Amino acid sequence: MRHFVLLLLSLLLGAASVACAQAVPTPSPASDVAPPPGPPVPVPAHNRLLTGLLNKSSSAAPVPDTLVRIIGCDADSLRPLRVAAVLFAGNTITQERTLRAELDFQEGDTLTLAGLTARLEANRSRLFNLQLFHTVRAQATCRNSQLIILFGVQERWYLFPLPIFSLADRNINAWLDRPDRWRRFDYGLHLVRENFRGCNERLTLNLQYGFNRKYELYYEAPGFGRRRRVGLGLGFSYFQSHTLDYTTQNDRLLAFRSETSFPVQRLFFTAGLRFRATVQFTTALDISYQRQQISPEIALLNPDFYLGRQQREFVEVALVSTRNQRNTFAYPLSGQFAQLQLSHRQFLDRATPAISTLRLRYARYQPLGHGFYSSSGITAQTRLSRQIAYPDRRALGYDALVRGYDAYVIEGQHYLLVQQGLSYRLLDAGTLRLPGLRDPKYARLPLVLYGNIFADAGYVAAPHPTLQNQLPNTLLGAIGVGLHFVTYYDRVFVIEYTRNGRGETGFFLRTSFPI
Repeated sequence: MRHFVLLLLSLLLGAASVACAQAVPTPSPASDVAPPPGPPVPVPAHNRLLTGLLNKSSSAAPVPDTLVRIIGCDADSLRPLRVAAVLFAGNTITQERTLRAELDFQEGDTLTLAGLTARLEANRSRLFNLQLFHTVRAQATCRNSQLIILFGVQERWYLFPLPIFSLADRNINAWLDRPDRWRRFDYGLHLVRENFRGCNERLTLNLQYGFNRKYELYYEAPGFGRRRRVGLGLGFSYFQSHTLDYTTQNDRLLAFRSETSFPVQRLFFTAGLRFRATVQFTTALDISYQRQQISPEIALLNPDFYLGRQQREFVEVALVSTRNQRNTFAYPLSGQFAQLQLSHRQFLDRATPAISTLRLRYARYQPLGHGFYSSSGITAQTRLSRQIAYPDRRALGYDALVRGYDAYVIEGQHYLLVQQGLSYRLLDAGTLRLPGLRDPKYARLPLVLYGNIFADAGYVAAPHPTLQNQLPNTLLGAIGVGLHFVTYYDRVFVIEYTRNGRGETGFFLRTSFPI
């Protein structure tokens, strides 16, 4: 298996190199070294001087303030201005063609001064939401009735090798009780390469050994060619585990554990196309093959796990269309998000009924002024089939959650989730300079803190609920307060105190914006 993963990795890299080779321009000579503080300078012809704009700020602030500047333009002029040049600074790794593909103008186009600020901000936001940079700034300079437009970026660190070393049991006390505890470890390597070869591609590799084994390789290319409108996604995964959640009792998962064998094994291949109008409007079409196998013990404990079978194979076709018009993707404060997911799963045994799934999600974010922001979202799913196996009954408690019900899983074919939140900016520390670090990629730490109050409601429709579970076909609700920390590399850390509809309270930690 290890040799197979390495072979697949080499094939993916070779195919990607051919696809991107035609889209690789000469790298920008702009330097990453920060110049002395000072006001932005007019755009010169030589690219080395353009970093004065780039390093004025190095944090990914959630709300743009002075990130767009217009210099030397007559505010009363009504004449259209011709774009003489579009320049980029700071993109040492990122290919210029990758950035140009996001813009809605190019050299030779004409822009009006009245709408220039809004136009630059919209394009600056597109570049920022590639999630490749700490900061993106835009500057337009008027010269002889022409515009010279500069986008200054500060690149992130793109390679993240993380060691895997963890106990195979749920906590250290359970691990200490095992006589073979020195063999019950998971270890390996999790490697992520963002912006692979400067083409905004993503390469992910997981090699995990020990008690639970995982071999995964994924390659994602948003787009190839001059306009980068059609891309590619490829993936492979093989998973084995000594434990498996085999049923739900009292709305909680029950696990089966085997010391010497693997109760579950899964093999997964996927390939698909990416259709990308802009970073804000994308569509993915994937086809995947999966083979899933359980042990005889699981089939005996829960005959409905795979509807009386120990193994199943299926082909699934999935279409996901996303319109993401939020100001930032990590912690949005304005804009809206809409996503449609449609999938059809056809089993190869010709006896298991096919499954069709439709999921819709919509969220809206609105600044209210004086540091207040509202957010609201709705998620709905319907799953159609004559008979559904146990793993396919997942509804709330997995990807979608009524906050406060974290300890539970609610099973059913259909669900609706509604979420509301009100945030207030408690602290905006801007960019904190870290002592002892000179590289601008690491020397500055952005930090913003928000207080939040929220209310969630959800409902799972289960046509054939089991008597041992009480939450399906029941209205679920929760209210709570939280603190949201927004910092480096789009990281969001959430601490919440929640009271659910059962009267249960508790503190919960999350690592993403909840709506």
